[in-house]
Amino acid sequence: MVIAGVSPETYTFNLLIGLLCDSGCLEDAQELFDKMPEKGCKPNEFSFGILVRGYCRAGFASKGLELLREMRSLGFSPNRVVYNTLISSFCREGKINDAEELVDRMIEEGLSPDVVTFNSRISALCSSGKILEASRIFRDMQIDEDLGLPRPNVITYNLMLMGFCKEGMLEEARTLVETMKRNGNMMNSGSYNIWLLGLVRKGMLLEAQLVFKEMLGIGIEPNIYSYNIVIDGLCKNGMLSDARMLMGLMIQSGISPDTITYSTLLHGYCNKGKIFEANNLLHDMMRNNCFPNIYTCNILLHSLWKEGRISEAEELLKRMNEKGYGVDTVTCNIVIDGLCNSGQLDKAIEIVTEMWTHGSAALGNLGNSFIGLVDNSSSTKKCIPDLITYSTIISGLCKAGRLDDAKKKFIEMMGKNLQPDSAIYDTFIQSFCREGKISSAFRVLKDMEKKGCNKTLQTYNSLIQGLGSKNQIFEVYGMIDEMKEKGVSPNVSTYNMVLNCLCEGGRIKDAPSVLDEMLQNGISPNISSFRMLIKAFCKASDFKTAHEVFDIALNMCGHNEALYGSMFNELLVGDVAEANKLFITALDRDFDLENFLYKDLIERLCKDGMMEAASGVLNKLIDKGYQFDPASFMPLIDSFSKMGNKHEADKLAGRMMEMASEGRTENKAYTQVRNPIHRNKIKDGESDWQAIVHRDDGSGIALKALKRVQKGWGQGSISTLQPQKDEFFDYWDGSG
Repeated sequence: MVIAGVSPETYTFNLLIGLLCDSGCLEDAQELFDKMPEKGCKPNEFSFGILVRGYCRAGFASKGLELLREMRSLGFSPNRVVYNTLISSFCREGKINDAEELVDRMIEEGLSPDVVTFNSRISALCSSGKILEASRIFRDMQIDEDLGLPRPNVITYNLMLMGFCKEGMLEEARTLVETMKRNGNMMNSGSYNIWLLGLVRKGMLLEAQLVFKEMLGIGIEPNIYSYNIVIDGLCKNGMLSDARMLMGLMIQSGISPDTITYSTLLHGYCNKGKIFEANNLLHDMMRNNCFPNIYTCNILLHSLWKEGRISEAEELLKRMNEKGYGVDTVTCNIVIDGLCNSGQLDKAIEIVTEMWTHGSAALGNLGNSFIGLVDNSSSTKKCIPDLITYSTIISGLCKAGRLDDAKKKFIEMMGKNLQPDSAIYDTFIQSFCREGKISSAFRVLKDMEKKGCNKTLQTYNSLIQGLGSKNQIFEVYGMIDEMKEKGVSPNVSTYNMVLNCLCEGGRIKDAPSVLDEMLQNGISPNISSFRMLIKAFCKASDFKTAHEVFDIALNMCGHNEALYGSMFNELLVGDVAEANKLFITALDRDFDLENFLYKDLIERLCKDGMMEAASGVLNKLIDKGYQFDPASFMPLIDSFSKMGNKHEADKLAGRMMEMASEGRTENKAYTQVRNPIHRNKIKDGESDWQAIVHRDDGSGIALKALKRVQKGWGQGSISTLQPQKDEFFDYWDGSG
């Protein structure tokens, strides 16, 4: 144009300035704007408006405000579009006061704020959590027509609905949805998606599914975002088959699953440890020309490390690099977490250090299989450690008891201008408390408060556990009081720690008041709570109260096997008759034997001369089809032999040998094992029933009975009852 002698007009400059702004070339746009007078063109209000919009879109609202002032100084009157652009930008940046000043100035200049202005304000207030202020503005728009306020549109309603759902105000959101439906055209697919997301986030999946059906019923077709919202909710609640079924319906309706759909399902399968199903889904994804992204790969990588499938994780990492997925900080954090969990802490430390200089290429330190990851391109240097990286490595070091190394990493993190959060402080506090270094834990707490980090439930629980281990009950109660003052609600773990402190400190009489407080606060005691109390009351020989606690536990937790086992094992020490009754009840409920010291019961019954009861226990075990340790017969064989009842002793010895012999059972129920044999190892290579046979406290009588029975069977030797050598270990030791 210039060479041809055609002078550019202001309109021409405006077009070029707009193009430069849209391309992100703000400096060039500003330079061209400044040179307009040199070319014989003066900027007009549109020139200013275009440049203001460019700065605001780039996040430089303050620069746009300078242009507004310049515009007014040159005699131009900014229009409503310019004001709305600036107001929206200040709102997005969270500068709500600056936005409100612009609204006031706009009104002073005779420009009435329109619905765009109000929507910007409502959006900003909702984003910053000031939902009540946003709600007041929204209400004024609905009812104050005399003030000349604009009426809310679909965007306004959706912004308020999003704000209510984000804050978990589901009742307010539900009321708004009903209002939108009554208004006829205010509920669109976007509105339904916002409502679906709000319900799913609160775990209200049934209602979300009803809303989904409602959409179909009124002719609003769910889009891929709608399907992905519900599929994500189902996966997070472990309802994988329902999620897979919904994906099938999605395909039938003509919508192809995208990377987010597949990645969501993959995440669900991996969280459940279903790697095989996840692998099949990945193949389906590839067959349908939907390719994984870095998020998908990170899900699979995390799952493989979690499952201990390290070689497969290494292979995936190598392929990610080969496919150019751009390994990011999340990937590095997954690898570091995997190394920490597998005990390779030094390798994890090495990678964290190298990330600062080499980015993701630091993963090349993992070995030859990762050599392809060593990349000197500048893009890898963007992959630097973050707060999660240091939180992971510090946690790993603390769990391994390497507190000095953890402190070094903490100092390094601070030196890199990464400020610790409550989680990192909690890790140190928990570690010091676990090691009994309570004073060190409180020093960390002091630093935590100085840095402005709030104490969390984890902080208090760690301190309560530490103080409880030192039997400092008054300090524990003080910590509970502080929690309540700070608005941190104790959970069942908190109260269990208090109960444990009382039980261990011999203050069991104070325990019922703790239980009452739990119930008053709406916290149900769990099985651990009751087992702790049962043990403590039985230890104090207060069996009456122990029974009362047991009955309460059954009412609250149901007839749980662990509860029965705890009560039985404690009663066994002080009230063998009651223990026997409870064990018979447990057998009637087909509980596993693992939680019950049933052999001790038989031995105690025999020692107390309750031979009939002991025989009843054995017969019950046999009649119910349990496969149990043959050593259970030994106390009865001993007792009958001592009483001179050789017939009964030999009968029991025969049955015992049949159970101990491979493939020989007297009762067919043994061949269909309902419960595993419960064996406690006494010493290597010898089960406890073998130990009873060879002990020196009178079981020689039982041994004679066994030999007598074997001789009657014509088997000669009793070698099958001798401890057997383990050929593998013999070979390993070089003696085989």
